[in-house]
Amino acid sequence: MDTVLIENLWSKVRPDDDLWIIGDFAFGPKAKETNYLEAIFRELPGARKHLVIGNHDLEPTLALPWDSISHLAEINDGPDNLPHTLCHYPMITWNRARRGALQIFGHVHNNWKGSRNSVNVGVDVWDFMPVRFEDIARRAKTLPVNKHWADVEHNAREF
Repeated sequence: MDTVLIENLWSKVRPDDDLWIIGDFAFGPKAKETNYLEAIFRELPGARKHLVIGNHDLEPTLALPWDSISHLAEINDGPDNLPHTLCHYPMITWNRARRGALQIFGHVHNNWKGSRNSVNVGVDVWDFMPVRFEDIARRAKTLPVNKHWADVEHNAREF
């Protein structure tokens, strides 16, 4: 599985790209093996590698030479250049949500693809392929509006 995931990353991630791992870099017994994790990390494409911490990211993963490590990150991307929120866990609201900023998450595997403005980018729902922001934004438009959106963002437009 690891070989396929690495090959898929190399098929989409360019040498000058930022690679964002939205949590759970490794799972199972190998998640504790420093040598194994370092070998996998060295194979990752991209100029800069970032980790948004997931519930399975143990100390050996956190010790890898990431360019950034955080529980939550905001990155400006897309034609609107809004600060989209990356968090391993799905959220009900976030910074600039009323203005169209997306929330990008994992954690739930293939249990839920997300909603109109909060998209699951876990490999389970993307054919084990990495995704670019354009793909995420395109999928967001096909997902249903979160039924609790009006409860937390009064008078906000629906996406």
